[in-house]
Amino acid sequence: MLKYIVKRLLMALLILFGVSIIIYALARTMPTDFVDNQYASALAQGTMQQEDVDRIKELYGLSMPDAFLTVEIQGEGSDFAGKKFTKNARKDDYEEVVGGENSTSADESILTRAEWYQGSYDSGDLRLYLNEDGTYNVYRVESKGMAVEGEQQTAEDGEESDDGTVVTIDEVLTLLESGAYSIDEGGNLVMTKDGANFSAAVKYREANFWDKTGSILGGYFNWLFNILKGDLGMSFKYKKPVEDVIFQNMGISFAIAFIATILQFAIAIPLGIKAATHQYGVVDYTVTVLTMMGISLPTFFLAAIFIRVFAVQLGWFEVGGLVSASLPMNASWIVRIGDMLWHMVLPMTVLVILSIGSLMRYTRTNTLEVLNSDYIRTARAKGLSEHTVIYKHAFRNTMVPIVTMMAGILPGLFGGAMITETVFSIPGIGKLAYDALVVADVPFIMGYNMFLAILTVIGTLLSDLMYAVVDPRVKLGK
Repeated sequence: MLKYIVKRLLMALLILFGVSIIIYALARTMPTDFVDNQYASALAQGTMQQEDVDRIKELYGLSMPDAFLTVEIQGEGSDFAGKKFTKNARKDDYEEVVGGENSTSADESILTRAEWYQGSYDSGDLRLYLNEDGTYNVYRVESKGMAVEGEQQTAEDGEESDDGTVVTIDEVLTLLESGAYSIDEGGNLVMTKDGANFSAAVKYREANFWDKTGSILGGYFNWLFNILKGDLGMSFKYKKPVEDVIFQNMGISFAIAFIATILQFAIAIPLGIKAATHQYGVVDYTVTVLTMMGISLPTFFLAAIFIRVFAVQLGWFEVGGLVSASLPMNASWIVRIGDMLWHMVLPMTVLVILSIGSLMRYTRTNTLEVLNSDYIRTARAKGLSEHTVIYKHAFRNTMVPIVTMMAGILPGLFGGAMITETVFSIPGIGKLAYDALVVADVPFIMGYNMFLAILTVIGTLLSDLMYAVVDPRVKLGK
C-alpha cells in the first residue's frame, strides 16, 4: 500500500502542476487594468510611482512589457560603471516625447523627456532612481514581501473595508551612491558625483516576442515558487495575505457544509435504498419526482424562494450575516451560538435539498444493480430476513461506487458554497471568493483555486483508499 500511496502522490504533484498552469493562464486572460484603477488615487497623490505598480504586476506575473528604457553608466566617476539599469516604458509615452520635441505647440500636456526619464531602473538587486529634483540614487534592494500602507478599518460584516489602504511591496533599500544628473542635447544623461562628471547612455527599445514570452514564463515560475514556499500572495481587496483570508474565513463555510453533508448522507442513502426496494412503487415515484425537482432548481432561485417565504412573509428567520442585528452586545455565548445556528437553517436546508437528489439517485441505481446479483439471491434462498439481506449484504457493496464522491466532498467542505453564501450574505470563504472575483482580485483568485485543487487531489487519494475499506477485493498494492 505504501508503494501505491507514493505513486499516487507523485501523480498528484504532476496534476497540481498542470492545474497551476491552467489557473495562471486563466488569470492572464483576465483584464489587468484593475491594478492601475486601484492604485490610480495613490499615483495621483504621489504616494506610489508607476514603477511600483509595475513591480506588483510583475510579482504576480501579470505585467506585459511594452518597451524598455535602459540607462548604461559610462566613465570612471561612478562605482557602477558599465552597469545597465532597465525599466518598463510605454510606446505611447515615447511617441509623445518625440512628437513633443518636434512640435511648436505650447501644449503643457505633452510629456517631456525629463518626466519620461524619471523613476526607478532595476539591475538585479540594484536600483537606480532618477528623482524629480535632478538627483539620482543607487540602492541595494532587499525584498521582504508585501505590506499594507494606511490604517485599516473593519466593516460590520467582518470584511476589511476599502478605505484607501494600498498593497505595496515591502522592501529594504540600502543607499550605495548618490549625485546629480542632467540631460544633454542627445538625450543622454550627464551625471555628477563628488564634483566628477560622467555620462550615462539612455536607450529605448520596444519589447519583442521573446520579451513578452519571457515575462509570461517568468511570472508563472515566480508565482509557482512562492506557492511552494507557502506564500499565496497579498489580496488586493482584503489587504491581507491570501492564506490568512482563506484560513480565517473557511471555518463558517466548513460548519455549514459539514452539517449539510451529514444531513445529505443521512437522508439520501436511506431514501435511495427505500426507492430501490420498492421499485416502481408509490415511494419510488414520489422520491424520484421530488429529487428531480431538487436537482433541477438553481441554487439562487431556491434560496430566493426560501428567503421570500420563510424570512419575508412568515418572518421566521432573519437573512443577512450570522447574527441578528437586535442581538445585545452583552449576550452570552450560548445565546450567540443559538442565534448563529438559527441563521444557518435556511442556507443548510437549501444545500441539503439541492444535494440529496443526485446522491439518492446514485444510491438507488447501485442498490438495484446489487439486488440483482447472484449472491443476493443466494442469501435470500438461505432464508435470511430482507432487512439482513439489504443492510448487511447489499449495503456494503452499494457503497463501493459511492465512495467516488469522496473526491468532491473535501473541497466542498472547505471551499465554501459560493452562490448560497452570497445570496444569504454569509461571510464565508465562498462569498469572499465571489466578491474577489467580481473585482478581479487576481492574487486571491489564483490562491483560492489552487487551494481547491489541492483539496480535490487529496480527496481523490482518500477516495481511492476508501475503496480498499469497503471492498476487500481491491488491492492497492497492485
